[in-house]
Amino acid sequence: MLGIGKIARKVFGTPNDRKVKATRPLVEQINALEPEFQKLDDAGLRAKTDEFRKRIEGGESLDHILPEAFANCREGALRALGLRAFDTQLMGGIFLHQGNISEMKTGEGKTLVATFPAYLNALTGKGVHIVTVNDYLARRDAEWMGNVFGFLGMTTGVVYPRQPEDEKKVAYASDITYATNNELGFDYLRDNMKSELEQMYQRDHNFAIVDEVDSILIDEARTPLIISGPSQDRSDLYVAIDKLIPDLTEEHFTLDEKTRNVTYTDEGNEFLEEQLHARGLLPDGQTLYDPESTTVVHHVNQGLRAHKLFQKDKDYIVRDNEVVLIDEFTGRMMAGRRLSDGLHQAIEAKEGAAIQPENVTLASVTFQNYFRLYGKLSGMTGTATTEAEEFAEIYGLGVVEVPTNRPIARVDEDDKVYRTAREKYDAVVEDIRKAHEVGTPVLVGTTSIEKSEMLSALLTKAGLKHNVLNARQHEQEAQIVGDAGKLGAVTIATNMAGRGTDIKLGGNVELKVLEAIAADPDTHPDEIRQRIEGGHAADEKAVIDAGGLFVLATERHESRRIDNQLRGRSGRQGDPGKSSFFLSLEDDLMRIFGSERLDKVLSSLGMKEGEAIIHPWVNKSLERAQAKVEGRNFDIRKQLLKFDDVMNDQRKVVFSQRREIMEADDLGEITQDMRHQVIEDLVKQHIPPRTYADQWDTRGLYASVLENLGLDTPIIAWGDEEGVDADVIRERLEEATDKQMAEKAAAFGDDTMRQIEKQVLLQTIDGKWREHLLTLEHLRSVVGFRGYAQRDPLNEYKTESFQLFESMLDSLRVDVTQKLGQIRPMTEEEQRALVEQMAAQQAAQRAQMELSLSKSAPPPDSAAVAAEPTAVDGSADNGSVANGFDEGDPASWGDPGRNDLCPCGSGNKFKHCHGRLV
Repeated sequence: MLGIGKIARKVFGTPNDRKVKATRPLVEQINALEPEFQKLDDAGLRAKTDEFRKRIEGGESLDHILPEAFANCREGALRALGLRAFDTQLMGGIFLHQGNISEMKTGEGKTLVATFPAYLNALTGKGVHIVTVNDYLARRDAEWMGNVFGFLGMTTGVVYPRQPEDEKKVAYASDITYATNNELGFDYLRDNMKSELEQMYQRDHNFAIVDEVDSILIDEARTPLIISGPSQDRSDLYVAIDKLIPDLTEEHFTLDEKTRNVTYTDEGNEFLEEQLHARGLLPDGQTLYDPESTTVVHHVNQGLRAHKLFQKDKDYIVRDNEVVLIDEFTGRMMAGRRLSDGLHQAIEAKEGAAIQPENVTLASVTFQNYFRLYGKLSGMTGTATTEAEEFAEIYGLGVVEVPTNRPIARVDEDDKVYRTAREKYDAVVEDIRKAHEVGTPVLVGTTSIEKSEMLSALLTKAGLKHNVLNARQHEQEAQIVGDAGKLGAVTIATNMAGRGTDIKLGGNVELKVLEAIAADPDTHPDEIRQRIEGGHAADEKAVIDAGGLFVLATERHESRRIDNQLRGRSGRQGDPGKSSFFLSLEDDLMRIFGSERLDKVLSSLGMKEGEAIIHPWVNKSLERAQAKVEGRNFDIRKQLLKFDDVMNDQRKVVFSQRREIMEADDLGEITQDMRHQVIEDLVKQHIPPRTYADQWDTRGLYASVLENLGLDTPIIAWGDEEGVDADVIRERLEEATDKQMAEKAAAFGDDTMRQIEKQVLLQTIDGKWREHLLTLEHLRSVVGFRGYAQRDPLNEYKTESFQLFESMLDSLRVDVTQKLGQIRPMTEEEQRALVEQMAAQQAAQRAQMELSLSKSAPPPDSAAVAAEPTAVDGSADNGSVANGFDEGDPASWGDPGRNDLCPCGSGNKFKHCHGRLV
């Protein structure tokens, strides 16, 4: 019997159906305009772009122009790429323009969909950002879809890591800019660390279309973007503490896999204390509970987490003596990303890798707060419905499921649950063998590198030829994904490695053509393409006859969305296909989230060795477990965001103040207000209101004025004068400081003085903001304990962080006033000494250059570093080495990566040497 809800949905349709229905008249309008735009020549289509721009300038709305703009863009795409958008793609574009998430299945052409709202919104001249999950896709999509925009008279740019500055500036100034979420976030932070407006890249945050929106706004949103600088090196302590951890037994700690948390027991603390005393890491008489032991306690906690929560080949890999993190959702390496708070160093100690110094935060932002800067936000993905609540609550985004162009023909089988992992893998190998024998291509999904390599060994033992795609083979990703749809292909992929590239039945034509051209350079490329395209139809038919792509998953993920992404690799554009999940009670999800009850049920059924239980009820119970995990993860992200929102309000204030300072021509009034406020505070402090002259601390005031204002005044004598009160003294001090600054301005010149004030203000704000971030980090780490006193940690954090912010602004005024009070023009003698010093340094550099050029350079693939030249003063001088490096000319530094060795030859990483951000 149908429930009331189901009956209502049958009669009225779902909310999603109603949204889709509402766009149909617009789609029909666009289709009706098609003949009109087909008649236009290429120049006519470009002229339409200029016409639309003028109409928008005249006050016409984007919604009114939408049908014509979409019709123009569809015709442009057809002529530039040979692709005519389906009606469902137009629908997806309409939803994106309206600020929604368009959920479109794999293979429905999301890349083309983005061109329609991007073209329409770029007509305003404010720019559009199209956000992708990796640099490869950003470049590919910009090059591919740039043909459409260029055909219609618009500019396209792409932003990528380590891009030359002038190129990056042009990319951001383009009508449509393709970039990764990481690069956009880091550029936002870098822009707000610049000291000149001309150095800033990003324009106003107008409209962003986020591809794979669930991956970027949810999966990656758990980790904030941080720009950091090096702090003190404590690698010896990490190594010493790492040697203790393997001696721990199970009674020394408790591990909670559900919350990914590990803590020491009382026995563990006692054992640690003994060991730390014995090894001289904790002074005699000092316990772990003493305030002086904070650093050691922090290190032993991180050491325990590194050993018990982070697994090699699952959470990270060791590559070239460096610990590289792995994205748990995509299985890709996250080069350059590091765990904060000393945890990465603890893992480096555990693996015997080179330990990098800890970093101090210079600037940070979460993806949630970065993307909420945009006036309008939208996104595309194949899997967003399960996270609709989070998208709505955090970003104000609705999720609309766009119908597929052709009906889905994929068969999704019920999960198969085995008692043990061994039985499960035996069944997996057997199913792969059966599929391979009939030519069905198989995509096998695993959850870690370790499991993908273990399964690879089983397939090798069974004599089944296959490809493995995980973080170790990321360079061959496009090739492996291109081959995954070939007849009889077997591909093992960790999580969603390969996402963003379709698996096409019969193989990828473009890759086949490129391979054939490389193998046969004498034959004309057009002839090769014709031959391969002719043969591809037969290959595709053979795979379709074999049942299409078979997606075989060896485990369920914590998130239903990741499972759906894997399923979605099969059955694109109405292709046949099949998906099946093989599980065991020893899988992480089943083990952690209550498999005992299911184990009892399976035992009572009297299941034999190798048998599986297959029933829709099992699927539903697993989905309920996954929904609980998703809900808990959402709560964690929501709570983290509430704390970050507090800092975000302060970040906006600081960044907007910096921008105002950079835009201002004359900051004299601001610095004067700061001076006068400092004077007022000093006078109040030393001459309290309603006090007699003999109670005044004029000597203390004199010392404070000398220290903070650089002003030698007869304050003590003023205090003895008849009729002088606090207001008179304040006014005299204000007049004296104003006169002093006027004299400095005359000595330096007005323009120079304005520049000095601007740089002092910006540098002081940056320094204070960095200190404030560190203080907030410390506050955030301890404020949770206030809950034990029945006080809300979030309210406590809000109150204290506001007080800290006010205190930061007070100390900012004092610091700026103090620095400006101390500056003075250089004497002629000092200028001569400086010129001589610089000439001596240049002479030493030239001599060193000649010496370096006479030596043989190391081979390009050598890890050896050129010997460090010695400067005149005996310190390391990175001014010149054999590669023509010039200290004063960044153009001679080449294009090193942040983690590459510095080209100066110091032996340090670039980011810790000449690439240092501070």
